[in-house]
Amino acid sequence: MNRLRAYWQEFHPIIHSLLIGTIFVRAASSMSMPFLAIHLSKTTDLSPVMIGITIGAGPLASTVGGFIAGTLSDLFGRRRIMLWALYTWVLVFLGFAIGKSAIFFILLNILAGFCRSFYEPVSQALMADLTEPERRFRVFSMRYLAINIGVSVGPLLGAYLALLGGALPFIVTAMIYLLYVISLQFLLHKFGIKQIEGQKKEKITFASAWNVVRQDVALRYFIVGGILVSVGYSQMTVTLSQFVQGMFVDGAILFSYLMSLNAIVVVALQLPLSRWAEKKTPLFSLVTGTIMYAMGLLGFGISSSWLTFMISMCIFTIGEILTFPASTVFIDYLAPEGMRGTYFGAQSFHNLGQFLGPVLGGYILGIYNGTIMFTVISCISLFSILFYTLGRNCYTARTGQAMTMTR
Repeated sequence: MNRLRAYWQEFHPIIHSLLIGTIFVRAASSMSMPFLAIHLSKTTDLSPVMIGITIGAGPLASTVGGFIAGTLSDLFGRRRIMLWALYTWVLVFLGFAIGKSAIFFILLNILAGFCRSFYEPVSQALMADLTEPERRFRVFSMRYLAINIGVSVGPLLGAYLALLGGALPFIVTAMIYLLYVISLQFLLHKFGIKQIEGQKKEKITFASAWNVVRQDVALRYFIVGGILVSVGYSQMTVTLSQFVQGMFVDGAILFSYLMSLNAIVVVALQLPLSRWAEKKTPLFSLVTGTIMYAMGLLGFGISSSWLTFMISMCIFTIGEILTFPASTVFIDYLAPEGMRGTYFGAQSFHNLGQFLGPVLGGYILGIYNGTIMFTVISCISLFSILFYTLGRNCYTARTGQAMTMTR
């Protein structure tokens, strides 16, 4: 009990509130968003390419939204931007529940992308602001673990709710987001985040974020590598769902199991793999994780049974465990003190891969088949290793320092 109390007191109360809230909102969003591609394929006559464009519109909006969020946070503060994004998200999910036309879904997904790009970088920067540098890897790992605890239960619950009513998962998601933003607003006010953000607030503008990308070669290489990895990662929630839906009569059920398995593996292996990765470097984790991504994608392409799909998902998930916290640590290294918000905003360029991935994957899937599609995408993902290595080399040459998982 004393160890648990000490662990709880190790971080700012807002860190805990963001982590606990992350569990609930990710459980809610994973009840609905992973099934959007299936929902569109059943309720509209969109082709796989158009479904990919519709789903990818959100990440594409996030690419621009990260810079807009920086400008608005400079004008109004991080606290307000986070809350505005979450309140708008509630309306977006309600829109998914009542939407009928493809154009309406595209517009909603664009708005959802803006909400995510407004909330995610600002919340991550706030967590970093409230945590000492040597503890940030642990906080980022805890955040990633919290995400997957929520995602471990969301898809199965979403599949059950979808059987009761196609729009019900989106309505439940909206209600959970509403409860979260109300409680978060209360806690941010209670613990004086308005005063903290006044001390930490950074001048982030569209021009300054672009200048960061233009001048920092290491960051530029890292962003390109992240885009290529995102092309591969995006297949898990878009083209994979269409692929299994076409192979099996109960493909939606298999997909819900795969999504839950993804999160369960993260929950089970996050801590041991994180302890192992802490002894390595961010580049080692990124390279190893990317190779596991590629192996998992190839496995999807040649799978013909539920068992082989599940084995492939386990391999894919190990890559996810290794790359996500390591990429955040990579960005934290590159960011000069006082420009963390700018760098996390510039990281939103990764979302370009979340747009290109579904479009490219849907195009190849529509013309050829899943085996060719997943093979091509896995090769694209492997190219990220080159750019991650170049980014690390540029950082080391510029600073004379080596990157480790903990400072």
